[in-house]
Amino acid sequence: VMGGNHTQPKFILLGITDSPCAQALLFGLFLLIYIVTLVGNMGIMVLAWVVPSLHTPMYFFLTHFSFVDICYSTVISPKMLADLLSESTTISFVGCAIQFHLFAFFATAECHLLAAMAYDRYVAICKPLLYVPLISSHVQRRLVALSYLLAFLSAVVYTSCTFGGSFCGPNRIDHFFCDISPVLKLVCSDTRTSETVIFAFVLINTVGTSTIILVSYTCILHAVLRMRSAQSRSRAFHTCTSHFTAVSLFYGTIFFMYLQPASSHGSLDKVASIIYTVVTPMLNPFIYSLRNKEVKGALAKCMRRMLNLL
Repeated sequence: VMGGNHTQPKFILLGITDSPCAQALLFGLFLLIYIVTLVGNMGIMVLAWVVPSLHTPMYFFLTHFSFVDICYSTVISPKMLADLLSESTTISFVGCAIQFHLFAFFATAECHLLAAMAYDRYVAICKPLLYVPLISSHVQRRLVALSYLLAFLSAVVYTSCTFGGSFCGPNRIDHFFCDISPVLKLVCSDTRTSETVIFAFVLINTVGTSTIILVSYTCILHAVLRMRSAQSRSRAFHTCTSHFTAVSLFYGTIFFMYLQPASSHGSLDKVASIIYTVVTPMLNPFIYSLRNKEVKGALAKCMRRMLNLL
């Protein structure tokens, strides 16, 4: 996959800031965010496994979504945290390519899982009588497997296009992880073909999945507005707006990062990257679950059970 003439065995990650004071503050903040991300997402996975009332398609997708959040946060955060405390912020060529490949895989899987979850909500609200046959366990497993397969194939393309050129000059990556734009800036050979292929794949993955999400939510909104009861209207609306907030944040930053020409990347890139690599995985458990009565009830039940055991 890697190919290319990479005479440069190591890269130096320049990170977020070179101010020692800011680095110490960011270390504390990002460590806290990473711990909350792990605890929140693992908590959802455990709850969905142990509480029978959560053995539904929605929570089946959500456990995979939480798993992907944990993974892609773990691909970025530990290295970033170590670099904030360390003098040496080098990463080997292979390490850099692996980090990017895993990041691309999990980020793309997240797009496809979001689309699967939007489709699940659409069927539940707009076609409730067909819900069982349309979202059977067989269909759920297929949708998740397809999300991972498409993500894997896309990640192979992204990685081979990003790391397949010749690296013969500077080795300083102006970023806190190995991402497409800062790595391609170090390639000596012509990168126009690679950039075009990457752009096309990002376009297919993000626009394809966000279209499914938008269409699903438009249909849901239409169905919600036709509901007789104000209570069920507000409940459905509440769920959809919180999901839509998470989706907008994730896609907004990804569109900003990957659907602009390489020449226009600037100082805002790191801020956008922090939002979708660090902040969004932490917010997702709160947005998707903790504002949900079923999850709150399951959490309370588990707490009571644990207290009884003590």
